[in-house]
This record gives sequence, structure tokens and C-alpha cells, in this order.
Amino acid sequence: QVQLVESGGGLVQAGGSLRLSCVPSRSIFSINYMGWYRQAPGKQRELVATITSSGITNYAGSVKGRFTISRDNAKNTVALQMNSLKPDDTAVYYCRAYTGIDYWGNGILVTVSS
Repeated sequence: QVQLVESGGGLVQAGGSLRLSCVPSRSIFSINYMGWYRQAPGKQRELVATITSSGITNYAGSVKGRFTISRDNAKNTVALQMNSLKPDDTAVYYCRAYTGIDYWGNGILVTVSS
């Protein structure tokens, strides 16, 4: 019954920025971590960044230094600030919440033009 709702995607020029947000449709308890994943055409879904409830972050090497993940524990929201975007960042981005089981958003498209 719980949905993760992503927002903030769209089309941006290379070198530009976007900010993705994710919010549960209703409260989710005991979230171990939240994160962002992405899937480009013809490729498998891959981890982009995760953040624990205590603020520990993990980033894919391809986005480290360009993307920043943040969260609001009170609202169980997670955001992804994406700077210096590259065409290779083009993908459908998915929000994930892990409580022992997985909750996934429907995905939001990010397109970076060169």
C-alpha cells in the first residue's frame, strides 16, 4: 500500500544540475537506509547513492564528487542533488527504501543532452 513518489526529473544540458526528491505516500517505519538507483537503456539497474538513518553515505564511483544524497528522517524523504551532469547520467532513476524488505518508486526519467 506504500508508494515511493519521485519528482524532479527532466531534461537538462550537460554540465547542468537537477535535484530529485522521494517521499513515501504514507509512513514507513524502521527504514535502514534509503537510496537512489538508475537504469539506462540496455543496462542493468545500478546503485547511485545510499544514505543510512545515521547519515552514512555511499556513492557509485561514477557520480562521486558530483552527486550528493541527503535525507530528512522525520519525513522519511531522500533527495539527490546532481551537479555537473553528463550524457552518461541519462537513465530512469528509482528511489528505494529498505526496512528488511524493499520499497521502490516507479522511477523518473533524467535526460542529459550534450
